[in-house]
Amino acid sequence: MASTLVDARERLSAPARLPSFRLLWLGQSLSLLGDGFSYIAFSWITLGLTQSTLALGYVLAFQAVPRALLTLVGGSLGDKWSARTLMKLSSWARAALMAGVGLAGLAGSLTLWMLCCAAAAFGAVDAFFQPARASILPSVVDKEQLAPANALLAVGTKVSAVLGPAVGGMVVAFSNAPVAFLVDGVCFALCGVCVAGIRPVPRPAAEGEGAAGSAGPPPAEVSLGARIRAGLRYAFEDPRIRTILAVDAAVTFCQAGPFTVGFATLAKVDLHGGSATLGLLNGALAGGAMLGTLVGGAVGSSPRIGLLIAALAGWLAIGTGLLGLVGNTAGALVTVAAMGFGMGFQGVFGLSWIQRTIDGSVLSRVISVDMVIGYAVAPLSLIVCGALAQSGTAPMFAVSAAVLAVTAIGILSSRTVREMR
Repeated sequence: MASTLVDARERLSAPARLPSFRLLWLGQSLSLLGDGFSYIAFSWITLGLTQSTLALGYVLAFQAVPRALLTLVGGSLGDKWSARTLMKLSSWARAALMAGVGLAGLAGSLTLWMLCCAAAAFGAVDAFFQPARASILPSVVDKEQLAPANALLAVGTKVSAVLGPAVGGMVVAFSNAPVAFLVDGVCFALCGVCVAGIRPVPRPAAEGEGAAGSAGPPPAEVSLGARIRAGLRYAFEDPRIRTILAVDAAVTFCQAGPFTVGFATLAKVDLHGGSATLGLLNGALAGGAMLGTLVGGAVGSSPRIGLLIAALAGWLAIGTGLLGLVGNTAGALVTVAAMGFGMGFQGVFGLSWIQRTIDGSVLSRVISVDMVIGYAVAPLSLIVCGALAQSGTAPMFAVSAAVLAVTAIGILSSRTVREMR
């Protein structure tokens, strides 16, 4: 038993011994910390400037829409220029942008439309960073280390997602919003420095060729539009990649609404609690996901990914269905933590499969397709769940459970997908 635990710890810590991976981990964590800062800073300074929640909605929408529209472009350029280059340039561009907004705020010259333009520029530049950060890992670690490396990156992501808004709120509380923009700029600048120090692992010429489909567009297809179309074809022509995209879409649909609208309604109406209960639900989900991520990274074997994603869909279907029936806080917390564990565990292997299997020349484009699908599904989920929750949480969770159950059955019905490794 002790030997097994030591082996698991060694597997999980192995990527951290690589200098380039440590720089990637630190850079990505700083970027996500900056994202949390920017959310708080944009929100607080907009409300302080306008005293209008509608204006805040405009600012956040100006940031979200360009990010969604340009993600496919970012994925295409990530495959053309290299993920490292795109991450570095995007980080420094966001640093300059945040510093400019902070200085304008300290000078008292910010207006609502300046904030909207800054938010749009931030979202546009961020669209180039996100696909790159998800596709750079195969150039930093060997294939055998992808799972533990993804686990360590995911833990950094979750910690930064919590610390970013919290620390950003403290900076605003003890100073003011423009100072938070300046601190935000420092985070992005340091991220750029870390990424610039990454040294890709040398690969044999044949190693970059993945097993899923062709290597991307032919040499004649050099235009941006042709590259995007080639990435879409690559993603949707392979049944295994289509399955990954479909599962991610289903999980996003059954997470975005149920884990926001659903948790809030569950905490207040069904469990007769308040904001503390809502915080406990979200904490249980995050804690379970982090534990599942670490366990997944420590596992030595590579499970059959097709069966694993089917198991995740079924696991989440059971958990979501139980949330509509549970009548006490303790039961809800255990259920949510178990769901989070499954998501964290499968997420390590799912992303590692994509990074290991898909041709490096098209990897960033495939990841950007997955991201765009998520951007489209999430608001739909919020609307549908918001409507269903008017009749109580049971119908909303039941619909989500049904979607996940159908997804699991669909996965198991395909032999090609069941045999994915």
